[in-house]
Amino acid sequence: MQVISDLYQQLTGQEPQNILPLAGAGSNRRYFRVQGDDKTLIAVIGTNPEENEAFIDLSQRFKQGNLPVPAVLAVSNDHMVYLQEDCGDLSLYAQMAHHRQEDGTFDKVALDALIATIHELPHFQFLPIVSQTANEFFSHCFPQQEMDRTSIMFDLNYFKYCFLKLKGVEFNEFKLQQDFERLADDLLADHEDTFLYRDFQSRNVMLKDGKPYFIDFQGGRKGPIYYDVASFLWQSSAKFSDEVRDQLIDEYLDALQSYKPLAKADFLSQLHLFVLFRILQVLGAYGYRGLWEKKEYFTNSIPLAIRNLQQELTMGTCDSYPYLKGIAQMLIVQNEEDEKGRAEELAKKEKVAAYLQNDKTYIQHDSLPVTGEKSKAQRKPNLLVRIFSFSFKEGVPADESGNGGGYVFDCRSTHNPGRYDEFKPLTGLDQPVIDFLEADGEILTFLDSVYKIVDFHVARFIERGFTNLQISFGCTGGRHRSVYSAQHVAEHIHQKFGVEVHICHREQNITQDLK
Repeated sequence: MQVISDLYQQLTGQEPQNILPLAGAGSNRRYFRVQGDDKTLIAVIGTNPEENEAFIDLSQRFKQGNLPVPAVLAVSNDHMVYLQEDCGDLSLYAQMAHHRQEDGTFDKVALDALIATIHELPHFQFLPIVSQTANEFFSHCFPQQEMDRTSIMFDLNYFKYCFLKLKGVEFNEFKLQQDFERLADDLLADHEDTFLYRDFQSRNVMLKDGKPYFIDFQGGRKGPIYYDVASFLWQSSAKFSDEVRDQLIDEYLDALQSYKPLAKADFLSQLHLFVLFRILQVLGAYGYRGLWEKKEYFTNSIPLAIRNLQQELTMGTCDSYPYLKGIAQMLIVQNEEDEKGRAEELAKKEKVAAYLQNDKTYIQHDSLPVTGEKSKAQRKPNLLVRIFSFSFKEGVPADESGNGGGYVFDCRSTHNPGRYDEFKPLTGLDQPVIDFLEADGEILTFLDSVYKIVDFHVARFIERGFTNLQISFGCTGGRHRSVYSAQHVAEHIHQKFGVEVHICHREQNITQDLK
């Protein structure tokens, strides 16, 4: 932390009062909010000086072009640490989650933010051309200066080996490679000196005083304009409807007119090639993170990506790539069979749960099973599960049943929404917090293990006639992660086993009975 403190002092003439760690994203970069008497900045500690230099150089060029990006104000001698302007905590993604309507549409606040964001994109893309310094503009891009055939093949092979192979799909390598080559030719048909942001998505747009500011562009390079539009509008976690996508495409084309007037039909024809490409990229990532690393969030995201692939197949996007089209059709059929299998497995679990609830051989007792013939009332299962959320600072909830036992789970290993201002007044029962936690995925992996433990325990307690089980979830403040976990586990147990569940979100003074 000393280098951060030194940079801040060199810049402002004052020592910082606080250096607070911020939640990271998918990279190994570390972020800190550095607070002083009258200036708050963001410190970034990178792992690669060339990547840092790419961000610093692009930030300077964007600033010179009057684009809304954080200015880099100080850089360490080794280029491993730099200070930039603070754009706040409210991301466009969080704004969308908070202002999404029940039917999936957005209210005016979120829609205005989306329109303002998509209107800025052409300014980023065409700055190298209007500034007449294209070669110099791309000279510091990292890890490469241009989206070329090699980088496209990296992504397509990622799909091939990390998704198709792991799904057990057999294919003719030569025929698939031929279609990949044709797709690469079509993707590279646009040779303009335009900037490809590469990671243009709602999590990389910060909203400050209602205005969008853009971050995390260090992976940018020369490339076609269609890629960023496809990346932004077909981001699976954004859950855009076709109507919203169409409206935002119109807004983008309107902003594009001053640089490159395009007919909508021509634009859409090329755009959907990049949508197809992005779907294949995403499936490769889901395959690696889900099928290989066994992270449930990514495995559960595969059906959504396959449905997007089916939509592109219906539109004819794959028609020029007949072997790839056949692979896509095979994946769609396989996905339908998988979903049918999941439905059958769920039906089996529900049948077992009903059996556990109604079987007359189960008997009740507070601590030990009772032997011998009993009346029907005595045989009826009567397990009460008490589930708490709490703050560790306030202590673990006491067991009022007197039986002891049960579980206390620590949720503090997962990403904390409480670090972000927009989530601080909310709880784990509010949809924006739910969306944040589920999009991040760590909480889902955590609960996947919890479900396996408590399911076995509840089933055995019902079988043995026990009547009390307590399960508690703790986090730092007892507000976000523990509340989310307790609520979801309670609803899971009640739905699966039909037993009575008492929920107590202790620090929020919220109780609920599921009977």
